[in-house]
Parts: sequence; structure tokens; C-alpha cells
Amino acid sequence: MNSDSVILLETVNFAAEKHRNQRRKDPDGTPYINHPIGVARILSHEGGVTDIEVLQAALLHDTVEDTDTSIPELEAAFGQTVARIVQEVTDDKALPKQERKRLQVEHAPHCSHQAKLVKLADKLYNLRDLNRCTPTGWTEERVQEYFVWAAQVVKGLRGTNPTLEDKLQQLFKQRGVEM
Repeated sequence: MNSDSVILLETVNFAAEKHRNQRRKDPDGTPYINHPIGVARILSHEGGVTDIEVLQAALLHDTVEDTDTSIPELEAAFGQTVARIVQEVTDDKALPKQERKRLQVEHAPHCSHQAKLVKLADKLYNLRDLNRCTPTGWTEERVQEYFVWAAQVVKGLRGTNPTLEDKLQQLFKQRGVEM
């Protein structure tokens, strides 16, 4: 196996261990690890991204926010660049939800190109997932509000990856959401 394959497998294994007991909020309780793997796949398969550190960050993007993982732990295991990208896309869970959402919109234009790629793929995965099935406890109004908010975030990511941005634009258009 080439070294990139080994690196990606180590990263997938780390993320799988960290997310092992987590489930998505869909009615099937899909294993959470499907999400970061799907985000990395969108980047490589649809976005044409080959930057190994971006793909690693995609696999790890929710570990700090949703598990007991720390940025220093990521830096020790995967290097400074991967840890920085993950830190850029990590919300501060100590803040109220509305403030975290506001900050995502505010910070999106100022992220590194690498972090913007992860954010685009993450939003694309989440919006497709919302179209596939409504999370348990969500109303149609809440789904629509998520689309409106996601469009505000994506607006700040423009110019990062035209292919992913076009796919997001199509989803927003289907929902009647302006970007």
C-alpha cells in the first residue's frame, strides 16, 4: 500500500474509534462514522480534492466537537496542518447553538482554503441527508431553516470549489433558498 493509503486508513480508524458509540439523528440511527467518511468521499469523488491533509481533516472534522478528542491530540497523531483545519471547522460547544450558527456564517469567508473545502463538503452531505430523511424530532420548518442558514454559510465559501458549490446551489434552488 502507498503511504497515502496507510495514512487515510489510520485516520479512518481513529475517527471510527472516537465516534464508535454515536449515531446520526435519522430514524434508522445510522452510525455516525458514515458522516465523516461521506464528507471525505464528497471531497475526493465529487470535488476532485487529492490533498491528503484535507481528506484527513474531513474524516476528523467532528472529533473535537463531538468526542473527547483535543486539538493537541490531533496534532500529535496527524500533524499541525490537519489539526489546524479541524480547529477551523470546529464549533465551540460552550456557546449557545444560535451563537455557534452565527459565528459559522461570520467566520466562513475567513477560513483557509482547506477548511473551506471541508465546510463545503460537510454542508453538502448534511443537506443531502436532510433531503433523504428528516431527523427524528425535526419539523419541515426546521429543515427549511437549516437550508436557509446553510446558504448563508456557503455564501461565505464562494470561490473555493465550483463543482461542490454548483451542487449546493442546485439543492438550495430546489428548496427555493437564495444564496
